[in-house]
Amino acid sequence: MGQITRSRRAQIQREATAVRMRGQREGFPLARIVTAMCTTCPELSPLEAWRLALGWSRAQTIAQVADLYLCDGLKPPALSEAMLCRFEQGPDRPGPEYAGMLARAYGAGLDQLGLRPRCVCGADLDGYGQQTAPLIVPGVEMTAAGLPAVRESLRLALLDAPYGGPVVVELAEAAVEHYALNYSRHVPAHLFDEVHAARSLLGDALAVPVNATIGAELRRSAGWLSALLGNLAYHLADHSGARVHLAVAASLGERTGDAWLTAWAYGAQSMVARARRDYAAALTYAQAGLECASGPVVRAQLLGWAMLPSLAQLGQETDAERVLSEATNTLAADPVGGASGRFGFDAAELDLHESEAWLALGRADRAATCAEASAAGCVPHTPGWAAATLVLAQAEAPARPGDAAARVLDVLERIPADRLRSTARERLRVLTAALDGVDVVSVRDLRERVQTLPPPVDIHGRSTA
Repeated sequence: MGQITRSRRAQIQREATAVRMRGQREGFPLARIVTAMCTTCPELSPLEAWRLALGWSRAQTIAQVADLYLCDGLKPPALSEAMLCRFEQGPDRPGPEYAGMLARAYGAGLDQLGLRPRCVCGADLDGYGQQTAPLIVPGVEMTAAGLPAVRESLRLALLDAPYGGPVVVELAEAAVEHYALNYSRHVPAHLFDEVHAARSLLGDALAVPVNATIGAELRRSAGWLSALLGNLAYHLADHSGARVHLAVAASLGERTGDAWLTAWAYGAQSMVARARRDYAAALTYAQAGLECASGPVVRAQLLGWAMLPSLAQLGQETDAERVLSEATNTLAADPVGGASGRFGFDAAELDLHESEAWLALGRADRAATCAEASAAGCVPHTPGWAAATLVLAQAEAPARPGDAAARVLDVLERIPADRLRSTARERLRVLTAALDGVDVVSVRDLRERVQTLPPPVDIHGRSTA
């Protein structure tokens, strides 16, 4: 549905009020008034129609929800009118807790409010956290045995051919593909353990391969597994470990002549260098990756993921704009328009890197626009969506700190703590620092929520997942 104009929005309010008053005179039940409203004003969402049928303002709804929390002995949430507006008019949907409270406040079911959860494929789910069929839901792990089963199949193949063979090569490549394509569906700490175990299985076959061709193919798979371990270590805030794994990946990429692996590993090393604020090294790695990049997607990826952020952090705006233009044009030239999975790249990810580049260059307005585009291009409630939403909140914070904090609280409600990557935690740290001294309810709630987040790895080196 297109953008509704201000005049049409006012007309909808008048028509909805007329429908409510007529329904009340006729003694219609509330659900019938809602149906009449949605028929008269098809632009209305069921959630907004129920509020209007009750004759409540958004402020009154928020007060009713707060009363329900207090009745339950809980602290009221940082639900704002802006958040409720986004729930009603899109693109956001309330999380399970807010959805339940809104249903209680309105005296309606989730179905009636249009809040029945949906899978990516569009199928309805039976309830928040429950499924009517074994479908994959964003942010939820696949079957508990899925990861170990992949490793077990590789182990069985190696028992039959300890020094490798065509079947082992095929299974190793399939394991890399599985881990890469399903990277965001698993808790990083769990996936790290599985990828590490799979790579260790290849040790004997790498040491004494059955022949040179098999050895080269297994080294290539080991390189991609090392690249995954480097990315996972980075997302677990283990930057020194990430550097080790990525260096191995780059070395194996060069040795096997896999230009994509080599380029990607250099790009990831640039990312890690930026995290430790070594921008000169980040630029060097980005350039090395570009020299290896082949194909439009890989080149666009190195330009947008490695070169653009490095130049922006160094304050080189002219060069950053030039690189951004080349990345955009290069990605657009690809007939497919991007590639999926951990090693892939698409327009939504380029929008994310562009938004962070504009933030680094002090252009919050342009950063917000790009972050909104990135979030809209992601599957809701995935790590990519969370990253874009947090960057959007950073861009909003100077002018609208309360709304920015409320937006982040919504992310924290939807994304469990064990799935928050180190990059998300760093964005949270930057945002809360920027909001220091702001005394509004949502900011205070955000500060408290961030302080109570468990670390991804405890002081004994154990995962808190």
